Amino acid sequence: MHNNPRTDAPWRVLIIGSGFAGLGLAMQLRQAGQEDFLLLEKAGDVGGTWRDNSYPGAACDVPSHLYSFSFEAKHDWSRRFAPQAEIHAYIRQCVEKHGLHAHIRLNSEVLGAAFDAARGIWRVELAGGEVIETQALVSACGQLNRPAYPQLPGLQNFRGEAFHSARWRHDLDLSGKHVAVIGTGASAIQFVPQIQPRVASLSLFQRSAAYVLAKADRAYRPWEIALKRRLPLWQRADRLLQYLHHEGRALAFIRFPWLMRVFRHSFTRHLQRQMPDAGKRAQLQPDYPMGCKRILISNDYFPALAQANVEIVDSPIHEVRERSLLTADGREHPCDVLIYGTGFTATDFLAPMRIRGLDGQDLNQAWKDGAEAYKGISVSGFPNLFLLYGPNTNLGHNSILYMLESQYAYVLGCLRALREQGLRYLDLRPPVQRRYNARLQQATHRTIWEQGCDSWYKTATGKNTNNWPGFTFTYRLMTRTPELADYDCVR
Repeated sequence: MHNNPRTDAPWRVLIIGSGFAGLGLAMQLRQAGQEDFLLLEKAGDVGGTWRDNSYPGAACDVPSHLYSFSFEAKHDWSRRFAPQAEIHAYIRQCVEKHGLHAHIRLNSEVLGAAFDAARGIWRVELAGGEVIETQALVSACGQLNRPAYPQLPGLQNFRGEAFHSARWRHDLDLSGKHVAVIGTGASAIQFVPQIQPRVASLSLFQRSAAYVLAKADRAYRPWEIALKRRLPLWQRADRLLQYLHHEGRALAFIRFPWLMRVFRHSFTRHLQRQMPDAGKRAQLQPDYPMGCKRILISNDYFPALAQANVEIVDSPIHEVRERSLLTADGREHPCDVLIYGTGFTATDFLAPMRIRGLDGQDLNQAWKDGAEAYKGISVSGFPNLFLLYGPNTNLGHNSILYMLESQYAYVLGCLRALREQGLRYLDLRPPVQRRYNARLQQATHRTIWEQGCDSWYKTATGKNTNNWPGFTFTYRLMTRTPELADYDCVR
């Protein structure tokens, strides 16, 4: 990637992060004829979560043709649910095709940013001390980029290897090892079946069982790929049908939680078919309403857990020893390798960066009671700052790329207003943010996510900061164009 050290003038737009969110906006900027932008990436390659999560079995749980840009269709996905390497390759292809190399700086970690109100400029500090100036600052860091690690007593005494699934040790051979896996989320259900045949024993430490449904995955046939390539309209129609199918599920998440009973029946049947051991089957029964936490899909998770070298451990970890984990029930579990499948610090948006807005106010302080933003994009007191995949824009039923494309339209509208009206900055009015988030939290209380469980969707105090409590087409309508009356327009 080109290293552009430009220092003569502020950039028009600076984007932090090179995952789907940041690169999609960069593509849209170029298509709109805007070249005055820079994208900063802290790592040595683009791709975001699809660069970081390269663990065995990593794949998407949204259909491939739905989990790709509508304005950059890929006709030759190999499977209905694409594997990580193929998604990462697609992201790189987008960079190449849209000529984004010259706009990207790799190995450029942002430490913080401060807004200069007099000039209407963000001063962005990079690791190493460099400062870059920009009129508009866009965070495309996402919600799932910082691994979460459990605090385990005695961990400093462990003499084996330990790593997070998002930092997979590909150099480490697990053959014949006693492996302990902590966590039963979306990552664990994918890598556990891949490593189970190779390890001597696998102890799966489960805080709560997950709802796992069958995955309707298969390889696309050559004639199907050829048809989509020759008839793009066919692919668009297939994408629309998939979108409508997934969107219909929102009814069970946001309006009528009792509809989850239908999916609960599918889970029970899937578990009974794939887990012959009655004891393990009982351990894999969740004790919370379905949909309250993320619903997972897999065809090989339960069969892997059914194997003789796998133990499901329900008792909490009491202590980590040199080569074992001691649980609260007094049992000691041998462990050569410890793998954290514990997810991400999803509610700590923009952390660990320090963002300071008007009058030096700190964004982390403004969000001390839980992150919130107007339409998930703008935050009062932080002018010309736009968030992609921000607070309350995550989904439980459809493709996040649909939400991102809605946000692109809104952000581009704000950037256009800044340019065409000669504004110094746009600052969201505090009452607008308060009213919006009051209505949003009220809507959230009716959803399945508030039916009695803790999850990464919520803060420690129980505030839902992550999920969108509505239909995606409703969000699309409300983000078509910014209402400048919602902002203080400072010239």
